[in-house]
Amino acid sequence: MKYVVGQTASRSITLTAEHVKTYASITGDHNPLHFDENFAARTKFKKLIVQGGLTTGLLHALVAMDMPGSGTVFLSQNWKFTAPVFIGDTITAEAEILSIHPSKPVTQLKVIITRQMGEIVLEGEAWCYTFANE
Repeated sequence: MKYVVGQTASRSITLTAEHVKTYASITGDHNPLHFDENFAARTKFKKLIVQGGLTTGLLHALVAMDMPGSGTVFLSQNWKFTAPVFIGDTITAEAEILSIHPSKPVTQLKVIITRQMGEIVLEGEAWCYTFANE
């Protein structure tokens, strides 16, 4: 598929306690911010948050499956978390192509993730390589 500068794609997910539990069982991230309501209540978040890897994982799916698509991997990522994601939030990852290398299957993306009410929870950019375009 041919991509153009300015092209966009998005993908959404509602994150559940089961996602948090599964992610922890895979990665070992059992931080009390994700599991202990009393602990979380004493933090600036006030309630349980999901692991950052679940949030960024949506970007991985977007890049690998939607745009640039199948066969794509990240070369680099530069993003920051601007707000927590809570269990039960629906987040939407969006990517916009900022540039396309003229001779390699490499794209630069602006990335942003928002929660259901439009609040930005992550923003930044990434570079991707698409093997399917070789």
